[in-house]
Amino acid sequence: MALFDTASKPFSAKQVDDGIFLCREIFYDSINQPNIWVVQGTSCDLVIDTGLGIWDLPKFLRENHLIGQKPVDAVATHIHFDHCGGLYQFESTAIHEAAANAIKHGIQTETLAYVLNSQIKHRPYKGWKASKYIVKAVQPTRILQEGDVFDLGNRKLKVIHLPGHSPGSIGLIDEDAKLLFCGDAVCDSGMGNPCDFIDWLPHSNVDKYMATCKRLKQLASSREVVKVFPGHKEIFDGKKLYEQVSDYIAQAPTVSRKLLRCCARPLLSAFVYLKHGHLAASCGLPLLIFGFICVAVFWLKLN
Repeated sequence: MALFDTASKPFSAKQVDDGIFLCREIFYDSINQPNIWVVQGTSCDLVIDTGLGIWDLPKFLRENHLIGQKPVDAVATHIHFDHCGGLYQFESTAIHEAAANAIKHGIQTETLAYVLNSQIKHRPYKGWKASKYIVKAVQPTRILQEGDVFDLGNRKLKVIHLPGHSPGSIGLIDEDAKLLFCGDAVCDSGMGNPCDFIDWLPHSNVDKYMATCKRLKQLASSREVVKVFPGHKEIFDGKKLYEQVSDYIAQAPTVSRKLLRCCARPLLSAFVYLKHGHLAASCGLPLLIFGFICVAVFWLKLN
C-alpha cells in the first residue's frame, strides 16, 4: 500500500485499504503507540481515534491531503488518553455516552493520562513536560449509542458498544465491506492474552468483556467481520479474531487471570490516585491493600 514521505514529521501515514489510512505518532516511542485511522468517504471523512493530542494531527492530515476538502468527524473508540487525547483539535467530535462525562470534564482518572519524558522524542514546544500532560476537556458534538451510523457517502460505519476494556468502548463496523474498527476491545500484540485483552484497568469489567468477546466471536464465525483494524499493532483477519476472543473466553475465568486482575487493578488504581489526586480515585489505596490480600489468598490456594 502507498506510503507517505513523513520524515521529520510527528506522524507516519500509509494507505492500508481502499480509502483507509493508518497514522501513528512517531515521536511517541512506546509499546503503547496507538493506531489512528482515517476513513475517506465521498461526502465526508472520519478520523477514528486521535492519539495523545501532543502534536497537531489535523494539520498533518491536511498537509498530506488525507482530509481537507470535505467535512470531517473525529471519533474516539474509548476514553483512554492514547485514543481521545487529540479530540480537542477537531471541531466535530464523537464518543460513546458512557465516556461523555469524562471527556466533557477532563477526568484524568478515567483517561488514565500518563506519559514519560523518555517516551517523547520531540517535544511540541520548549519547556513541555510529560509530568504536566493531561487529556484536554472536550464538549463532544455527538454522543454515541449502539446502532448509530456515520454515513460517509460511499460507506457507512455503524457503532457497536463493546464494553469491558472500558465502560464506553465501541467498535465501528462497515457491514457491507465486513470491516471492524475495534479500538482496544482486542488486538494481536504478539505478547500474549493479557496484553491482547486488557481487563485489569481500574474501570474494566470482566463480565461485560466476556459478553463483548462472545459478540465478536459470533461476528467472526458468521463472517460478518473478515478484517479487523485494532487500536494498536497490526491489522488481522476474521479467523484471527475468532481465535483471539475464543482464547480470552477460555482464559478469563482461570485462577491465573483472576490473580493478574487482583494484582494489577488495585495497583493501577493507587497509581492513578497518586498521579492525579482526584476524589474519583480515592478508593485506590484501599484497593491496593485489598489486592495484596487477594494475592495472598490465591497463593495459599495454589500451594
